[in-house]
Amino acid sequence: MIDNPHYTWVECPDSLTVLCRHWSTCPALAIDTEFVRTDTFFPEPGLIQINDGTKTYLIDPQSIGAHQALAELLCNEQVVKVMHACSEDLEIFQGCFKVLPRPVFDTQIAAAFAGFGFSLGYASLVRELMDIELPKDATRSNWLLRPLADVQKRYAALDVEHLLVVYQKLVDRLTERKMLDWVLEDCKDMLDQNQPIGTVDPEYYKKIKLAWKLNPRSLAVLKALCIWREHQARERNVPRNRILKDQIIYDMARFRPPHFAKLTTISGLNAKVLKKDGKALLDVIRDAQDNEVDFPQRLPKPLPPQAGDMTKTLRSCVHELAEQLNLPPEILVKKQELQRLVRSILYSNTLELSDRLKHGWRANVIAEPLVTYAKDCFDL
Repeated sequence: MIDNPHYTWVECPDSLTVLCRHWSTCPALAIDTEFVRTDTFFPEPGLIQINDGTKTYLIDPQSIGAHQALAELLCNEQVVKVMHACSEDLEIFQGCFKVLPRPVFDTQIAAAFAGFGFSLGYASLVRELMDIELPKDATRSNWLLRPLADVQKRYAALDVEHLLVVYQKLVDRLTERKMLDWVLEDCKDMLDQNQPIGTVDPEYYKKIKLAWKLNPRSLAVLKALCIWREHQARERNVPRNRILKDQIIYDMARFRPPHFAKLTTISGLNAKVLKKDGKALLDVIRDAQDNEVDFPQRLPKPLPPQAGDMTKTLRSCVHELAEQLNLPPEILVKKQELQRLVRSILYSNTLELSDRLKHGWRANVIAEPLVTYAKDCFDL
């Protein structure tokens, strides 16, 4: 470990083991990561920063590898992992250590409940709570190069140096507002919604633009092609679109080419892809059509024009509730949840709520008044 006035550089696995033993006794740790994700599927870790309330440590993932003691620390339920906007940090820990940190306190989520606005950046939050300006001089650094420059290390250290103070200030404010339990619930839900480590989302095909136009047979092909692409992207560690663009997958599902000559007519499929993956793609297309029992149902069409006014009506209720609670409306109800509600009213004359609205703190605070309002407005 090399001492520095602002941080300690950690590159020795044995030293990290000793630190992890100490950190396991801390009630909370501030954690952040630096990474690069330009030409790869998985984010490539460049640095892991930890502050224990006394000192900041910069851990070199290139030196420590998949460190068992750190993995166990991340899973230690007695130690709160404090992070800001942590979705990509979670990917780093899942990729490097095959674990999902628990419990997590996301200060960006907490800031929204504490009255600082939706999706606030960390530097802005530090400025609001502590009147401290954080530098931005290493934002676009290449964190994989070694040695890291001093300016990079100082920048990284500052990302966690004030985080535990911010955490405590947010906890105090949320306790006063009686919203701390809401934040803890949302942070837990965020973790619960993460895909299990190493699994492929079988529902990804629903994200493809215009997928709603495809019949069940073509949807089966689209689903299979998306799963094949996901496996290939992970195996080759390249972005999905580097394997096949969404439009190409859609066209293959739409036309379902039965042989190589037809496959070559798909716009955008270049000779290199055809040579490398042509046979595999034809096999996927053929196999996906074999079992009609497993064909997906057609996806719902886009909402008709009149749905816009209905959505606006429901949104006005959400905004009124948000104003009463002094919370951003985005925290209460997502756009997709309102659209789901409108769709159920239009096509089944019912009120279909998402699981997020049916359970937890939103059930009474949001769902109940929203349902009552919808019934009154649309004569349900």
